[in-house]
Amino acid sequence: MVLLEVRNVVKSFGGLRALQNVSLSVEKSEIRAVIGPNGAGKSTFFNVMTGLLKPDSGDILFEGEPITGMPPHRIIRKGIGRSFQITNIFPRMSVFENVQVALFSHHRSGSNPLSLARKFTRVGEEVLALLDQVGLAEKHDSSASVLSHGDQKRLEIAISLASRPKLLMLDEPTAGMSRFESRETVALLQKISLEQGLTLVFTEHDMDIVFAISEKIMVLQQGAVIADGTPAEIKANPEVRKAYLGEEITES
Repeated sequence: MVLLEVRNVVKSFGGLRALQNVSLSVEKSEIRAVIGPNGAGKSTFFNVMTGLLKPDSGDILFEGEPITGMPPHRIIRKGIGRSFQITNIFPRMSVFENVQVALFSHHRSGSNPLSLARKFTRVGEEVLALLDQVGLAEKHDSSASVLSHGDQKRLEIAISLASRPKLLMLDEPTAGMSRFESRETVALLQKISLEQGLTLVFTEHDMDIVFAISEKIMVLQQGAVIADGTPAEIKANPEVRKAYLGEEITES
């Protein structure tokens, strides 16, 4: 079943063509990577798919329904979650409160979710369950500001999961992490995807991670798709090797 379909998306900024007729098809429960050199258009592509930018042309369909140009809050309601390169949390709130706010938003509780906590007797249990999923239950009372970078990324994943997405889009989920933190985060994402049937689309510069967990990989260069296929096909593609100057794509 095709969950997300992107057809010939174009996006320009002035005279710069950031995306050139980009197409992508993602199946339900698939783990899909989008890679490319710096400036290839990966973040622009994610921003277009999640409503932060409107494409100049092209179509985006989610579960067969058009979502092209929808605002981000409506796209979230459709079932698409998102994390960012720069961690997007509330540092002055506790770990618990960060996820609590996201859950109340998901439950359509109004513009001041914390003040309506008494109306949702099960929200606390849901928060702790989500934190347990990402390994942060024991730190629920801690301020988000004192978490390690890796734990802040985990918290952002928990916040994204609070909207109960069918598709989770992750923009460099291991950026800035140590090797140990990266391995833990990758194992966490695989576990969540397997247990929940969650579809993952992510960008990543660490090729070891990309080839370890991806089922399919799309490669962008200067806003255009130069390859799309299985990890084995991507490794063998001469155009991909040229784009990475032979430094990133290695045999394993």
